[in-house]
Amino acid sequence: MTNFHSSARKVVALLSMVATIAAVSFVAGPEMDSCAYAQTPQQVTEVEGITEYRLDNGVKLLLFPDKSKPQFTINVTVRAGSRHEGYGETGMAHLLEHMLFKGTDRHPDIPALLKDRGVLNMNGTTWVDRTNYYETLPSTGDNLEFAIDMEADRLINSWINGEDLESEMTVVRNEFERGENSPSRILYQRIMAGAYEWHNYGKSTIGNRTDIERVQIPNLRAFYRKFYQPDNIMVVIAGDFETENALELVQQYFGAIPRPERELPTTYTEEPVQDGERVVKLRRVGDYQVVGVAYHIPAAGDEMYPSFEVMAEILGNQPDGPLYKNLVEAELASSISADAMATHDPGMIMATADVNIEDDIEAARRVLVETVESIATDGVSDEDVSRAITKLANRRERAFANTEQFAINLSEWEAYGDWRLFFLHRDRVGEVTADDVQLAAQSFLLEDNRTVGMFLPQEEPVRAPLPSRPDLETALAGYTGGEAISTGEAFEPTPANIDARTITGQLDSGAQYAFLPKETRGDKVFVSIDMHYGDEETLFEYVTASEMLPRLLSRGTESYSFQEFRDRLNELSARMSFSGGTGDLSVSIETTRENLN
Repeated sequence: MTNFHSSARKVVALLSMVATIAAVSFVAGPEMDSCAYAQTPQQVTEVEGITEYRLDNGVKLLLFPDKSKPQFTINVTVRAGSRHEGYGETGMAHLLEHMLFKGTDRHPDIPALLKDRGVLNMNGTTWVDRTNYYETLPSTGDNLEFAIDMEADRLINSWINGEDLESEMTVVRNEFERGENSPSRILYQRIMAGAYEWHNYGKSTIGNRTDIERVQIPNLRAFYRKFYQPDNIMVVIAGDFETENALELVQQYFGAIPRPERELPTTYTEEPVQDGERVVKLRRVGDYQVVGVAYHIPAAGDEMYPSFEVMAEILGNQPDGPLYKNLVEAELASSISADAMATHDPGMIMATADVNIEDDIEAARRVLVETVESIATDGVSDEDVSRAITKLANRRERAFANTEQFAINLSEWEAYGDWRLFFLHRDRVGEVTADDVQLAAQSFLLEDNRTVGMFLPQEEPVRAPLPSRPDLETALAGYTGGEAISTGEAFEPTPANIDARTITGQLDSGAQYAFLPKETRGDKVFVSIDMHYGDEETLFEYVTASEMLPRLLSRGTESYSFQEFRDRLNELSARMSFSGGTGDLSVSIETTRENLN
């Protein structure tokens, strides 16, 4: 399931499948030679009971023992989200999330196999910076070995074939259409697209409809084999398990996968500084209005980001937050929200308001923007900051206390850059002051950094037809065109050849001429006229006039207005231009032989 504002959960459809084409690149299992996984994972660091290990092939492993419940969660994070998709690949990361539940040769029905083992929860989610897969199982029997084996197997051996893609396409299409029917979500998508010109954060994680429906299996497999490798994942095991046993099993199954030879590509697109307010309007059928405002802010790992998280908590607080008081209590909106996106690259802070169909959305927009940006001038109170910090701390403590939720939460922070940011960010949030929040607002909540979006319901939206690609094969079948134009002659432009053909002389007016007769393509004739006039004394007062003269000569005459002059040149298939300076005027003419006179 694609995440939008947070890691929303879904129940994976329990589907059986028939394997037709197995895209097997490597097999990890107990039949492997023990020497392939003999080395123990190396401990890297430990933070508050969580220990990080690293395998030789690049796998990052986190172990978080918790004996409080007889269950464990394994969560595999792949550093591949919509940020990593190229042209024509939108939605590919999300498609792969669905495809990895279809099975492998050794695990041919993953949902059913997990269900048989008493799975308590299982899911897969895709977001801009990562995709993750997790399941929570009772810590009985060989469930831990099964889960580790299965995750290592589907990481590299999943069936990525046309039959499974076709069957899963219905699920993905329904998910896409559910999003299309949500005004709030589509407006969010339009605001992001308006705010980001170049970065992939401006594209929806679920992808473009045609990219999803027309994806080619070889392309999907190539994406899978590029990113679904041991050097691009983090494995988290949290709950009731024995550390030594978990290390041995991870080394046995994940450690047996060879490190890939390919160089893992990195994203480097940097969104330039926004240089003016952007406004997007969305018109669709609907029974309520929505207005939103967003601003570019630093990435989740930046030391200023916690100030924006606190700011969003203050703005969206109900019933004492400024947005609630100024919009909902003032009866300009029915509901409000505020969120500071946490992302690997610079993200957005966004505030939205739902507006009743009969109310003034322009008034709501004005108050929404004024309320958000007033933090830069008026600041926030110490009490508001303290309340926000307490709420955020409680939320994180609840996540930390829930082993399953915490294991999944670490996926996000690993995707932002490193799982330890979860703790560093917690510490930073606790140190945020009212001055920090105001400074963040003064730095980024600016008009030129603002993107405003409005959903304006219409009973019958007026749409242009969808342009289609022409059938050029049919359109050009038997086409021969018209009469071929004259081809001209071959002429070698050496000084001797030019002198031999050039006709020179002088007109009665005293003007000198040089004519070079030549057969040209399309019977084109080119004329260049250079005129010299006046001297230093007579032109002394006419320097500016001389510079203006060439521009004015093409603006019309006593016989032709400006437009008539241009029309007459078009009728004669001619182009005429004037240039020059003080005492010099040049005229260039291009026409055809029959129109020269």
